[in-house]
Amino acid sequence: MKVAEIRNMTTEQLEAKLKELKDELFRLRFQNAIRQLDNPHKISDVKKDIARVMTVLQEKNA
Repeated sequence: MKVAEIRNMTTEQLEAKLKELKDELFRLRFQNAIRQLDNPHKISDVKKDIARVMTVLQEKNA
């Protein structure tokens, strides 16, 4: 997910996206724990997306 896409979202959309990404991270970690995750790099990609969304939310709230 690109920062330009994130910056065009409203605060409500960003909060929804953040919840969705956190749910996805939970599922990926669970799959990794039971050795069903095919691409372990997906976890770090989702964590970076979460950080991007949180950064833009902080900028909008400031």
